[in-house]
Amino acid sequence: MSKAGGETTEPFLAAAEETARVAGAFIVENWQRFKEITYKSAIDIVTEIDRKAEAKIVEILQRRFPDHSILAEEETRISGSSGEYRWIIDPLDGTTNFAHGYPQVSVSIALEKNRRAIVGVVFDPLRRELFKAAEGAGAFLNDSPIQTSKTAELDKALLATGFPYDRRERADFYLNFFKAFLVRCQGIRRAGSAALDLCYLACGRIDGFWELKLHAWDTAAASLIVREAGGNLTDFDGNGFTIWGEETLGSNGLIHAEMLEVLAQAKGSTPP
Repeated sequence: MSKAGGETTEPFLAAAEETARVAGAFIVENWQRFKEITYKSAIDIVTEIDRKAEAKIVEILQRRFPDHSILAEEETRISGSSGEYRWIIDPLDGTTNFAHGYPQVSVSIALEKNRRAIVGVVFDPLRRELFKAAEGAGAFLNDSPIQTSKTAELDKALLATGFPYDRRERADFYLNFFKAFLVRCQGIRRAGSAALDLCYLACGRIDGFWELKLHAWDTAAASLIVREAGGNLTDFDGNGFTIWGEETLGSNGLIHAEMLEVLAQAKGSTPP
């Protein structure tokens, strides 16, 4: 895993792995301890561990690559002098899970060059599973190559999803999508870390994923991992996926058309 557009990605990937593991060790160290919770909204929360993990990641990356830009979920916005490179970081994806001691959390770190992801790392510190990819070099789980599943029919597919933070106000709208898939697939999981959901898609543990209103730090790393594992990513209309969009549809590629069909029906039957 070394090339992206003719450029070596090894130093970047190594730094992403190192920082993800440092942040992950800090999360594990504080797993069973009291968490000081701050509410961004009635549902959206942050803990002091999110902020401290982010600071650890930023410190390492700034020391290694002082001219790079950094965008992180909690509070870091740094404009680097290079103009080419930007790190996109979620120091603790699954904060609500973490606050409740539910074991489904991850650290997500991606590097963009000229707005194109070239490195992605998602680390589950509790299971010690590290998913990674470099552009054009495939996807890996703990250094073993991974690929999306071969499930070819939605009827036999296991899907995953999540619900946006405004779900109390728009519950019927979001549940309409859930119901539409519930009667068409084998099962649906809602685990609470979109980055891990997408990585589970990449390694074949699930066959498809959809969610609305994710942020760039939720999907920047995992979307590269999915693509490098052979998966397909679009919006709900089948247009090209962007980490800045409001719609994320991922699949193994084989059931993508069927998932788009279900989403079209669900969107058409419920007012936004």
